[in-house]
Amino acid sequence: MEHHEQPEPLSPAELAAVRRSAANGRLAMTRRTLLRAGSAMAVAAGGLGALGACGIPPAGRTDAGRSTDHSRAEKRLNFSNWTEYMDVSDNGKRHPTLDAFTRRSGIAVKYTEDINDNDEFFGKVQAQLAAGQDTGRDLIVLTDWMCARMISLGWIQKLDTANLPHAYANLAPQFRDPAWDPGRAHSYVWQGIPAIIAYNKKATGGRKVDSVSQLLEDPRLKGRVGFLSEMRDSVGLTLLDMGKSPEDVTADDFDAAIARLQKGVDAKQIRRFTGNDYTTDLDKGDLAACVAWAGDIVQLQSDNPDIEYVIPKSGYMTSTDNLMVPNKARHKQNAERLIDYFYEPKVAARLAAYINYVCPVDGVRDELAKIDKKAADNPLILPDKEMAARSHSFRALNAKESKEFAQKFSDLTGA
Repeated sequence: MEHHEQPEPLSPAELAAVRRSAANGRLAMTRRTLLRAGSAMAVAAGGLGALGACGIPPAGRTDAGRSTDHSRAEKRLNFSNWTEYMDVSDNGKRHPTLDAFTRRSGIAVKYTEDINDNDEFFGKVQAQLAAGQDTGRDLIVLTDWMCARMISLGWIQKLDTANLPHAYANLAPQFRDPAWDPGRAHSYVWQGIPAIIAYNKKATGGRKVDSVSQLLEDPRLKGRVGFLSEMRDSVGLTLLDMGKSPEDVTADDFDAAIARLQKGVDAKQIRRFTGNDYTTDLDKGDLAACVAWAGDIVQLQSDNPDIEYVIPKSGYMTSTDNLMVPNKARHKQNAERLIDYFYEPKVAARLAAYINYVCPVDGVRDELAKIDKKAADNPLILPDKEMAARSHSFRALNAKESKEFAQKFSDLTGA
């Protein structure tokens, strides 16, 4: 009888973080609401929902992911993604980039927006993947910490670089070698999600706010500072401000960052830890300055000229949503062809112009400028080399660390 590794259940603190994130964090947002309706733009689910399970040995046999690839005989693929995360035609009924792929390749794409929450989706597919069964999906998009979890469980197939010439050549350097998937053996970036500092210059009296130190220590900001309820973003930026690396964070480093944030809470410098609802407070000036998601700021600035952002000199945090092929997928090669298609600069530009995330494709600037010059010049969509060099990501946590870190952050935020 074949043994399949089961993920460890979440602790109460981790479950609370998932519920909190689903209620008002990145999980709660719809990705295009700001562009189309003037409220908070979505960012993919991040935070600390189910950070654990990294470090669990691969599930089952070493051939658990292998299956017959039916791509040549079956010119189709099933693609699961988040809602509002693909370009849409004016009538709202078509996806132009996907339609162009089908016309060129002859491969029909069944595109389903059935990912609303990393953990919820994990719950949908874990029994099938643990049993070595096909999920019915050839391509999925999940956030980096969940990708790390699924790769560590042995549930994601290695990609064939021979089918990914554009992706291999054009992936931006800052995304090439994450600790949780060295060399991008199992994944390619769909979009990047930076956490930075934003401020309302009317609320600050025209003063610039450019560091976590200033957020925590400037008496003129007291009671009007916000941090995010997503642990990796708020703690990660604090670590960077302390000269520590989130990629190599130790338990002592983490405790020191928590203590520093706790001091800001106790002194009532920090007004609150927020989900996406910070956008309204920042827009009105109730928050003078805060940790913010870049996608929100791109859109807030279009309506409010007082909104400014800063990339701290110490660096900023970036998470990613990533394309992966699950075990037993019937159409792996077709899925790889679609991944590669989205790394062609013209295609990547069309997508970036529509969704306004950090585009992971090098060489897209000229193509994007033809569509939207303002977007092409925005470093929150196309980071320049200096900005890209300051990007950091939180290292993958094992199950024990995840529970401990989640509990400490929960105690800090009062969640």
